[in-house]
Amino acid sequence: MNKPRTGQAPPPLGRDEFHMQFRRSFSDPSFDLVKEALEQVEQVAWTNYHEGRKAPVTEKAGSNFADPNYDLSVEWKVSSQRLARLEALQKESQTPSRVLLINGSARNDGSCAGEVSKTWRLTSIAQEILQAEKIEVDLLDLSLLNSSYGKHIYPCKACVSTAMPLCHWPCSCYPNHGQGQANDWMAEIYEKWVSAHAIIILTPVYWYQAPGVLKLMIDRLVCADGGNPDPTTTHGKNAEKAKAMETAGWDYPKHLAGRVYGLVVHGDVAGIEGVRRSLSDWLDWMGLVDAGAGARLDRMIGYYQSYAQSHSVLDQDLDIQEEVRNVARAVAVAVNQLRNGTLSQPDKNLNRPRVK
Repeated sequence: MNKPRTGQAPPPLGRDEFHMQFRRSFSDPSFDLVKEALEQVEQVAWTNYHEGRKAPVTEKAGSNFADPNYDLSVEWKVSSQRLARLEALQKESQTPSRVLLINGSARNDGSCAGEVSKTWRLTSIAQEILQAEKIEVDLLDLSLLNSSYGKHIYPCKACVSTAMPLCHWPCSCYPNHGQGQANDWMAEIYEKWVSAHAIIILTPVYWYQAPGVLKLMIDRLVCADGGNPDPTTTHGKNAEKAKAMETAGWDYPKHLAGRVYGLVVHGDVAGIEGVRRSLSDWLDWMGLVDAGAGARLDRMIGYYQSYAQSHSVLDQDLDIQEEVRNVARAVAVAVNQLRNGTLSQPDKNLNRPRVK
């Protein structure tokens, strides 16, 4: 009764279809100079796709895993080991406090937009305050997805909805070399989240929602909320094994819980409160701790004014600039309290009757 339901996925590409898909990446006439080499590369890529070579480099998992003899992806294993080391370092009392600043705007002057985003400017304001407080700052600019060669955040495949243990921490869905899904930025982004004692997300509103670059990251962080740190227990992506594990009982570990957060959401017409609430709800659910009401900011910049003058409007809006500074100040205070054990978390030791 708990078998995986199947029948949605289309059949694999045939050779001719694969050829057309592969060559779309090389439509620039300058590639004609290496036509024969491309044909060779295409043949190798076709073989890898046809054989489903998702993780071509593996090694035995070893004694730290439930099935020591399982052939585990070397890329995944290295990423998992790095997260474990960073998590241990983050918990050491003598390490400097570290805040991850996330610029959620998709716009920068290295892309078609031709201009920096207002979010980037607000991020810089927060950075100045944190550095003045002697806090280390790690900056994640998600707009680089649009202006950097070969950088990707691939979409979440929603393994968690098949069964929570099928969603591995860190994500093992990527890279998938046979599908040509490589250079996944999330491996590095997981490290940034794990290393941080606090996170501040600054974002604009796009059509009443968070920008696509930010939502891609959010979806791929689902493995941090209940994800399985041992892929050998499910022998990779074996849906039946994962369903059996969750049915038998799963504790849904919260791998990023206890970190502090702040938010800055801005817009020009509508939607700021909805986006701010959804981000707060998501971070609360993951077990992060807000730094107070003053650290959850939503504001309009240039309400119903032209886009062309929006940076000039921000120049003149000294109040929002100061409010962003206050978000950073509140997070700085909360981080210090968190690390010396005085941050108030009244519900910290309550038992959750619903573990999911």
